[in-house]
Amino acid sequence: MSTDATPPLLSVKDLVVDFKTRAGNARVLDHVSLDISAGKILGIVGESGCGKSMTALSIMGLVPNPPGRITSGSISLDGRELTGLDEETLCEIRGTEIGMIFQEPMTSLNPVFTVGEQIAESVRVHENAGKQAAMARAVEMLKAVDIPEPDIRARAYPHQLSGGMRQRVMIAMALACRPRLLIADEPTTALDATVQAQIFDLLQELQQDTGTAIVLITHDMGAIAELADDVAVMYAGSIVEKGPVGDVLSQPCHPYTQGLITCVPHLVPDPPLQREALREIPGMVPALTNLGAGCAFEPRCEKAFDQCTGAKPELIKVSASQLGACWALESDQR
Repeated sequence: MSTDATPPLLSVKDLVVDFKTRAGNARVLDHVSLDISAGKILGIVGESGCGKSMTALSIMGLVPNPPGRITSGSISLDGRELTGLDEETLCEIRGTEIGMIFQEPMTSLNPVFTVGEQIAESVRVHENAGKQAAMARAVEMLKAVDIPEPDIRARAYPHQLSGGMRQRVMIAMALACRPRLLIADEPTTALDATVQAQIFDLLQELQQDTGTAIVLITHDMGAIAELADDVAVMYAGSIVEKGPVGDVLSQPCHPYTQGLITCVPHLVPDPPLQREALREIPGMVPALTNLGAGCAFEPRCEKAFDQCTGAKPELIKVSASQLGACWALESDQR
């Protein structure tokens, strides 16, 4: 979400994505809107099944069709509409304009090619570089993501590298053609805490050095607090709160956001943390085929009242830069 006078680099407006399932239609994204400016980090946070990864796939033009499709809405990059573009054009945009780090590098990397060959392939396809020049870029990118002895590691196969190194290879591949926007979809899944911290530090360092805008998708509110400039909180396919990270963390307006914050020890506000201050959010994210007419979070919300079951609340402005979707907010403003 851009708070600058300049137009956002990426703008998503009222995006709706539907999937046909055996249980009926599943609306996996319901009028999602967000912006990100050049050189900024936007965090998208929520539990598994909230629509974070589908937002990323929609931006990349990778929604599997069938069974899914973008039903309505707009996705524009620097003013250029991406929805409706043919596959050949989208392939040109992926890598050169938008790069993506996928969740699990072991399934995203091809086991029969060296990591250097896989990074170089992206450069050869998108920049028409020769084999030698592309491999030189691959080694350069491995060095940029702090892989030791990059010229040797470039000749290694994915199974010969640790999980942390494989994730660094994915970052190198995503940045090889110097995209203006990088989407990092749960980039530290299955990594231990120390390696997670190293990957997050690396992303922040690369963003500061290159000016690349980053969409960071995660379930970790702590990572959002450390890295992001703005945050969008998603629940059951919708954005329920968004705004600058400092505002959302200090004054969360939606009960779901408040629940996510109280799950993270160092985000619980003063007075000093007591063990009983940490709380879990009861229940689970509902099935998207059976959301009902009201607020999807209502069954798990301690603050729910009668109006919450009747209709879905819209995002409304709760401060100069912060939006929330909760019937209690609308009641407070009356």
